[in-house]
Amino acid sequence: MKALNHARQRGATLLVALVMLLILTVLAVSSMRGVVLESRITGNRAETQRLQTAAEAALREGEFRFYGPAYLRDKLEPRESNCQKENKLQPNGANRPCLLAITAAEDRLDFVLNPLLFLKNSSADNKTGADSDAAANTAFITWMPYRGTVPGENESDESNVTSSDRNAYWNTHLIAMNEDESSLNPEYGAVMEGRGTYFYVVNGQAADEWAVQSTTANIYLGLNN
Repeated sequence: MKALNHARQRGATLLVALVMLLILTVLAVSSMRGVVLESRITGNRAETQRLQTAAEAALREGEFRFYGPAYLRDKLEPRESNCQKENKLQPNGANRPCLLAITAAEDRLDFVLNPLLFLKNSSADNKTGADSDAAANTAFITWMPYRGTVPGENESDESNVTSSDRNAYWNTHLIAMNEDESSLNPEYGAVMEGRGTYFYVVNGQAADEWAVQSTTANIYLGLNN
């Protein structure tokens, strides 16, 4: 019988163990990378959902501002006094929208396609949501903060103000501002009298990152009705 040579087998077990440990380490690192990637994807989806929800909440407020016959002239003519933080939403429907005065056709197109970028590049003093937060209550702002309804009896008490996970804002624009631009107001002077169908672009955004948009059509019977 041939004797075994123990000297040639020394260290073989250690080598195999090291190789197995290396393989397990590579598998563990790969698994951890996959978990981290999935966590980031899930976090990004959750953040996108928060931004979407906040922006749409602000969008609903902008649309609600046009309901009812109250303040009809304010719904047809841009006024800087309506684009102030003091202009809070009232639950009784007597609200004034923040209409932005954009007259040039090219500017209107840029505003509709990308309202966030358009206003950031504008000459306005307060051109972002962050600017609106820092602005005084009576300063002109291009993005109205979304705060929901405030009790009419005591407007200084904001305990019932609606809030969202992300700061949200809105603004609006009247698409047709005179008779020549609106085929649904054919009679001369119809706009001056507040009669006809008017189309509005309503923008909502959250944290100056995510924007949503809608269009609304409103029929008004005139200032004397």
